[in-house]
Amino acid sequence: MSYIAVIGAGSWGTALACLLQEKEYDVSLWALEKEVADEINTEKTNSLYFPGVTLPSGLKATSSLDAAVRKARYILNVVPTQFTRSVFTEVAGYIGRDATLISASKGIEQGTLLTVSGILREVTGRRVAVLSGPSFAKEVIRKFPTAVTLASEDLDTGVLLQEIFNTGYFRVYRHRDIIGVELGGALKNVIAIASGISDGLGLGHSARAALITRGLVEITRLGRAMGADPRTFSGLSGLGDLVLTCTGPLSRNYTVGFNLGKGMKIAEILSSTRSVAEGVATSLSAYELARKRDVEMPIVEQVHEVIYRGKDPKAAVLNLMNRALRSEF
Repeated sequence: MSYIAVIGAGSWGTALACLLQEKEYDVSLWALEKEVADEINTEKTNSLYFPGVTLPSGLKATSSLDAAVRKARYILNVVPTQFTRSVFTEVAGYIGRDATLISASKGIEQGTLLTVSGILREVTGRRVAVLSGPSFAKEVIRKFPTAVTLASEDLDTGVLLQEIFNTGYFRVYRHRDIIGVELGGALKNVIAIASGISDGLGLGHSARAALITRGLVEITRLGRAMGADPRTFSGLSGLGDLVLTCTGPLSRNYTVGFNLGKGMKIAEILSSTRSVAEGVATSLSAYELARKRDVEMPIVEQVHEVIYRGKDPKAAVLNLMNRALRSEF
């Protein structure tokens, strides 16, 4: 069976590694922390991210990128966006000639304003497929029904990867619009922070619905400006992921926003967890990308103001509600 390296042993990387291992692929899961890799190998648990969950007996882990990648036919990136460049700068030296890269990370790199596939292409010189869509790791590892999107420029590669990841509980749809799929996955995290702020302030379901709907408009605007197919944002990697992340209590980004709405400071929130809420870093990247592309994104702008300039969340809501009146479309 094909050897698959999963780079990143957080919750999502571990869940996908388990899914692939249960399909009897030869999977190696790379963990940054040696103690995490040792625990997976000896105890078949990852207590840091999945306490109480027993992992497949055949799952192997390593803290050596060389060992994980050198013989891999498929390399799946699940490293948080802001660390992808540094990890894959090392990985690039071990990648085999025929290896295929897939990314399941969602974000926009600060500074370069690249999506994750853009980072990987720049570092490795390879084409990259993208796996995205509405999916909570804690539900996938419990085999709850989930549907996602697999985007690839090459049709044959897309069909092959679709078969590799698809299971009876994890349905994979195929797509060609990589930039649209990635922008949907990255920007929904910023809107989820806004949704959490709204709920933390106790503003009700109507406010949340408005944020989700207008958030989708903002995501689509930027997508159009960057050459994405607008239809992508009505699909799983757009609307589907947006709804899940803005309404699900398992969402790290929603939880960050909720705590901001309750009056906590961003530094306090981030220091209290090891999990990465991609929307925090992406809110800065998205704000700068919108300005660079001259795209109006008022929700993104207000989330940026709250996180990076200490704006009172209540004042941010007032700014959104008191904008000049206009036609919806």
